[in-house]
Amino acid sequence: MVNYNGMKNSNIYFAASISGGREDVQIYSEIINYLKNYGNVLTEMIGDKNLGEMGESLDDIFIHDRDMKWLNESNIVVAEVTTASHGVGYELGRMVERNLWIPKYSRRHILCLYRPKIDKRLSAMINGSDGLICREYNKIGEAKTKIDSFFMKMGLKRN
Repeated sequence: MVNYNGMKNSNIYFAASISGGREDVQIYSEIINYLKNYGNVLTEMIGDKNLGEMGESLDDIFIHDRDMKWLNESNIVVAEVTTASHGVGYELGRMVERNLWIPKYSRRHILCLYRPKIDKRLSAMINGSDGLICREYNKIGEAKTKIDSFFMKMGLKRN
């Protein structure tokens, strides 16, 4: 399979809440497993049920630098943004800003998935950004359909 950048395999950076809350870890795991149909998911640990709100027991500088390296190695970013997360917002902001300054063929396509809630709304900083593709879903099957549509628009099909 050749992706939109002409590379043989896609590197996918999956972002989701860790410190902000882990109540959706089962959903993260299912999304990660589904994304593997499209390429290499660099951040599989997000779906690890043993990873708690305290995150990995690694140095903060190490985690930041590693994750920034993975973001730069990725072709595609998919984020589950239902649970607010400073880290995910930071990563998305960095990629949106980066996309402004690089050639179009090198830009990252960024999909944000979220489940609507009666008492919470998606941040306007995410939903209002024209650098992000935001898609609502209620059940995991809908999320998979949104993922398929996102990849199909780039000319990519499941492996």
